[in-house]
Amino acid sequence: MIEAVNFHINALNSMSKYPKELFYKGNIELLERKIISIVGTRNPFYNTQMATQRLSHTLSQAGICIASGGALGVDSIAHRAAGVHNTIMVSPSGLEVFYPATNRQLIQNIQESGLAISAYANDFKATPWSFVARNEIVVALGDVLVVAQADLKSGSLRSVEFALKMGKPIYVLPHRLGESQGTNELLQKGLAKAIYDIDEFVNIFAVTNKKIKPKTEKNDEFLEYCKSNPKYDDAVSKYSSKVFEYELGGKIVVKNGMVSLPTL
Repeated sequence: MIEAVNFHINALNSMSKYPKELFYKGNIELLERKIISIVGTRNPFYNTQMATQRLSHTLSQAGICIASGGALGVDSIAHRAAGVHNTIMVSPSGLEVFYPATNRQLIQNIQESGLAISAYANDFKATPWSFVARNEIVVALGDVLVVAQADLKSGSLRSVEFALKMGKPIYVLPHRLGESQGTNELLQKGLAKAIYDIDEFVNIFAVTNKKIKPKTEKNDEFLEYCKSNPKYDDAVSKYSSKVFEYELGGKIVVKNGMVSLPTL
């Protein structure tokens, strides 16, 4: 059963206009938790997928609820990695219309174990303006906004506009030159901060007694390997996803086809 939310969600006071009505399915107690919103492209790079997965999972382990828009790509990864029991999905359609259809099972799982919210009646079908309204609600729910990857003029940058108006801190995942130009421009303009160390970022917001213990790198076989300045292709062949994860975290540097440790 889908019910109208009959109480005020304080976080939505920061919106330009509070929704006329809200509908929900799931556990409304998730609204009482610390929430971080994660958004991004529907077509993320492999390293974005890996970093988003780890970020969302680690935040969830630290007692933080993840809010996103249920779309393909970054949104879906964030919801799944957080665990459907600890995620809030804001829909651009009514809650009886599963959009996108390919995410039907994920959305049903969130409705059953997490929380799904919509500003529209049950059978309402998404429109261009309902996506914009959905994005504003996602941003309003979170204490901060994380943009995992975004091109210039993407919908995710519209979410950034909402965050700026609401005074929400904005974070982005770092990317190589020429990639994710939208988030790189935010960094260049000083409108966002980069997440170079996921554990460090999570500990800023972690619920008391759920801080993430720093990982020791003393016996890190991959870092030891990188001290020999291997070729990039060889490193990828030997260690696969670790290359992307460590480069994203600033633990290694890839330049001119070679891998090395950052200089202090």
